[in-house]
Amino acid sequence: MRVLHVDPERGFGGGEVQVLGLVRALAARGVAPTLALDPRGALAAKTSDLPTVALPIANHVDVRAGLALRRAAAGFDVVHFHTARAHALAPFCARRGARRVVTRRMDYVPTGGPYARFLYNRAVDVVIAISDGVRAALVSAGVRPERIRVVPSGVDLERVTAPADARATVRAAWGAGTDDVVVLALGALERRKGQAVLLEAAARLDDPRLRVVLVGAGSEETSLRGRAASMRGRAVVFAGFRDDVGACLAAADVVAMPSLQEGLGVAALEAMAAGRPVVASRVGGLAEAVVDDVTGRLVPVGDAAALAAVLGELARDPGRRAQLGAAGRARVLGRYTMAQMAKGTLACYGGPPCA
Repeated sequence: MRVLHVDPERGFGGGEVQVLGLVRALAARGVAPTLALDPRGALAAKTSDLPTVALPIANHVDVRAGLALRRAAAGFDVVHFHTARAHALAPFCARRGARRVVTRRMDYVPTGGPYARFLYNRAVDVVIAISDGVRAALVSAGVRPERIRVVPSGVDLERVTAPADARATVRAAWGAGTDDVVVLALGALERRKGQAVLLEAAARLDDPRLRVVLVGAGSEETSLRGRAASMRGRAVVFAGFRDDVGACLAAADVVAMPSLQEGLGVAALEAMAAGRPVVASRVGGLAEAVVDDVTGRLVPVGDAAALAAVLGELARDPGRRAQLGAAGRARVLGRYTMAQMAKGTLACYGGPPCA
């Protein structure tokens, strides 16, 4: 089976991590991949060992990119669209004999009205939702339920494996002592990720051992730095973008995901795979990935007081942190591996192509 994966984004985020992991997991099952991507993007730099097709794209209505993709799709059994801009090109691949599949990772309702419904109901054969929350958002937008299959995201276990000395080395770089409790937030510094709620929660706590570390970059960084500067006596570290996720997780004691929106939350899955307890908003796929009081704790969206209370409890109880972390790792290994995502995706590739 030959599959053309379409991800023309120039940045590299959680979605691209998933694309890479899926492509390699499918290749291990004998599926021959080719990636249609922007040669100037970060994804191209990480796929030098894989067949690629150049697909620079200007916007959602880039006709030139659509025609280029139409030519590239000839001879493939499946064309798999991984981003919204990629999905917008799906109509150009009609009548090419390939089965068309799109993955939706965001838990907010798609905009675009009738045209969005056309893209999901007519322009592709199967819609993959990464969680039940994403599926519900699609249905509320008018996507026909029978077209949607839920295939959860997977964790690359090698990505969360850290060198033996990583904990001590990274904690020292963050200025965290042996007895400090590091609360780590991994993700883009954007409003939807809720880092402002975390800083408000931290400001409510009176534990001098608590150290908040934000790993990521984004448009909210200046605002968040301003908030942090006003938190007298509270240590907040802005670590910037880092690709050594395993080392960061090894240095953490608790991982916070106070998201306002979240399709599933790969960072939460990675934290669980690394044996770290997760404190997350009860929103989107996070409420499916994190089992409250078993693999972590769930708090109401935007509720800084509730988040502070839970963080305070876990800061005082290392035994409970270890218990939740161990249960989280077991849950990921049983449900959220790359191999399991590849198996579910491969099932979506079956069936006759549309006309």
